[in-house]
Amino acid sequence: MHAPERFSYTPLFFLAIGTFAVGTESFVIAGLLPEMALDLNASVVATGQLVTVFALAYALSSPVLTALTGRFDRRRLMISTMLAFTLANILAWASPNYWALMVARILLAFTAGLYVPGANALAGVVAGPERRGKALAIVNGGISLAIALGVPIGALVGNHLGWRMTFACVAALSAVATFGLVIGMPAHVGKDMAVATLRERLMTVRQPAILLTLLVTMIWATGAYTMYTYLALFVSNFTLLNTSQIGYVLFTWGASAAIGVVIGGGGTDRLGPRRVVLPSLASMACAFALLSWSAHTLEPHATLLVVLLGVVVWGLAHWAFYPAQQATLIGVAGLAGTPIALSMNASFMYLGFSLGASLGSLTLSLATVADVGWVAAACELLALVLSIFVGVRYRTKTSSLNFG
Repeated sequence: MHAPERFSYTPLFFLAIGTFAVGTESFVIAGLLPEMALDLNASVVATGQLVTVFALAYALSSPVLTALTGRFDRRRLMISTMLAFTLANILAWASPNYWALMVARILLAFTAGLYVPGANALAGVVAGPERRGKALAIVNGGISLAIALGVPIGALVGNHLGWRMTFACVAALSAVATFGLVIGMPAHVGKDMAVATLRERLMTVRQPAILLTLLVTMIWATGAYTMYTYLALFVSNFTLLNTSQIGYVLFTWGASAAIGVVIGGGGTDRLGPRRVVLPSLASMACAFALLSWSAHTLEPHATLLVVLLGVVVWGLAHWAFYPAQQATLIGVAGLAGTPIALSMNASFMYLGFSLGASLGSLTLSLATVADVGWVAAACELLALVLSIFVGVRYRTKTSSLNFG
């Protein structure tokens, strides 16, 4: 009789290195926009479109590419995707001009949008049903760690060594993940995995309760990225910090976000998602309004403390919202619709990121960077109103998740 195969967490950690690389690349560029604009001989608004296009390409391509590659061997697909992500980062590092960098960002979005949901699905297979929750926590922890550490460290590297070095570092990290998947992921893992078709995804999203909940996610993300895309410009204009010190503000935001994820997860378990979602959205609206108020009202020497307070509240509330919103979505989608709904939730989040970057650019064109916080706050208030409506309208279907 053969001994049972010993379970190893090693493949999960290599998948997590990949999500860490994707998370760092996705969020770090916002902290480097002023320097990139100067180097690329473009306006800050035009350079901000690098954020918009990445997020939009991710949102639109992720469900489509995931469905189209449903028949592929998932292990080989993850290795190929992470290799392509590595090469796209090298292309971004070597980009001679703005448009070459734009192409690299689109390629990065395609590969990132294919890798993250694939890594989550593969993690569940690797771990099995009894360890699936822990496996998903490890893989998604890569993104949380990227927000807390990867983004601020990447911003510091970019500010001191040039923005290209940030892409070079992510490329090196992605190469490690690729090599780790080749040697650490068992060859039999991921064969004959069932992947939802595009039609199944559309049918799930068409359900009113799910669609409205996804729209809350989108509007939440829109408000956040309206501010986040131009946070570096905001801080350099209204505080005494110079561009090389903005990484410390991003570190403050990232550390707060990491704490927010823990608070959101624990609060959801104890209180139910609604009692986390609504205060989180309200707190974000207040934080964004505080940022714009300080820019219009205070002198630069007094603005920094207020800005840091706003950034801390924003970081805590922003990522406390996300696990609670996922629990809300599970409640309205039911067991059968949960995998597709959670996958689409990520796409709607990135769609919101794209809209937010565009809305921030529009605000800069029509007003000033000092007003970006007002616009972001308005988005969060809209998300709050819609979330209240969804909670009331579909109360009976979600009562088991404490929506009362």
